[in-house]
Amino acid sequence: METTANDVYDVIVIGGGAMGLATAYYSGKRNAKTLVLEQFTFVNQQGSSAGVSRQFRIPYPEKYMVQMALDSLPYWKELQSHTETELLDKVGTLWFGDPEVHSTEGNIAKAEIALKELNVPYTKLTAKEVEEQYNFRNLPDNYTGLFQADGASINFKATIETLLERCKKDANTTLLEQSPVTHIERKDDLFHLMTPNGYYAAKKIVITPGPYINSVINLLDFTIEATYWNMASAYFKKTDEKVQYPTWFVFQNAEGDNGNQFYGFPEVDWDHPDYIRVAPDFVIEPLDEPYDRSFIPNEKELNYTSEWVKNHMTGLDTEPCFTSTCLIALSKIPNKELIIDFAPSYVPNHEDIVVYATGWAAKFTPLLGKILSDMALDGKSDYDISNFQLGYKFFRALQTTNQNLPL
Repeated sequence: METTANDVYDVIVIGGGAMGLATAYYSGKRNAKTLVLEQFTFVNQQGSSAGVSRQFRIPYPEKYMVQMALDSLPYWKELQSHTETELLDKVGTLWFGDPEVHSTEGNIAKAEIALKELNVPYTKLTAKEVEEQYNFRNLPDNYTGLFQADGASINFKATIETLLERCKKDANTTLLEQSPVTHIERKDDLFHLMTPNGYYAAKKIVITPGPYINSVINLLDFTIEATYWNMASAYFKKTDEKVQYPTWFVFQNAEGDNGNQFYGFPEVDWDHPDYIRVAPDFVIEPLDEPYDRSFIPNEKELNYTSEWVKNHMTGLDTEPCFTSTCLIALSKIPNKELIIDFAPSYVPNHEDIVVYATGWAAKFTPLLGKILSDMALDGKSDYDISNFQLGYKFFRALQTTNQNLPL
């Protein structure tokens, strides 16, 4: 089946989660004819856009990540102008725990240094002050804390829905769901993509399918070395209506297979009112493939979380409720969380293929959409993405050539 002129787009975005929709939003704003192909349905629970809430926070141990969080704020403000629903519930960010512990979230001492160097205000706390001011208890005396007032709870579902509605209203943007890409071929200076619903062509492609990244880039004969976390989550009913929490993360040493890293959210009216979300920031058994995920949380992870709530939080029942999972891909390259890059140079027409993959990035959603859109339309981004590139380390060529039939 041949593609027709009506099927040709400036940009095709593969993956319609938060990052894919944000990319399409900014491409549409530049009057680029844009198509979003989503393998499931929009606003689904299958990947890393699952769930309702995320944390927005400024603290990071790396200055460039702190700066990126700060730089994302004007983009959040612009997106907020399109909805009456509050997207960022500003409640502050609390980091506390052992200052010597390094975790997937970073390190308290290094985060303090980064905040100081960028003149970001924060309050330093002792273990006793964390207990007195933020409703925690039984913390070891050596624990320290920092509170940064610009942290927020992201209404992530509303964020995705706002982006989706803006894309639907944009005359330049087409949205197709239940449309997994099964073949990609380059001919006549265009990428030709096959889906169960038809064939589509574009000058540029942006690949944002979250944890399903390899199912797409393998079609282009390269792959990403990643591991997959099926992250558990639970809600705990408030037993004291006066108790409230900021967004928070605790840094602790692991005990046995207990990762001992936990994080939490405030009570919000758009996400199970009268309940507080608390979750483990570790998995006991990482997955080799994203399709191995389960929607049932790991029982041990939930038990560890419930035990931590019992021992260290006040005003909450200890029975986990409304449990769920969220699938995330993490790069195996040390200290490299996000991948924002063009395809590696050994891939034909690599400069026309933009790839976003791995890591926790909900807090950067609108900024990343702008970056990815600019990379596709301009072949570059004015934003410094050098810390997220180094594609020769992230990617590797497949050993066998793609055997898909030509279109």
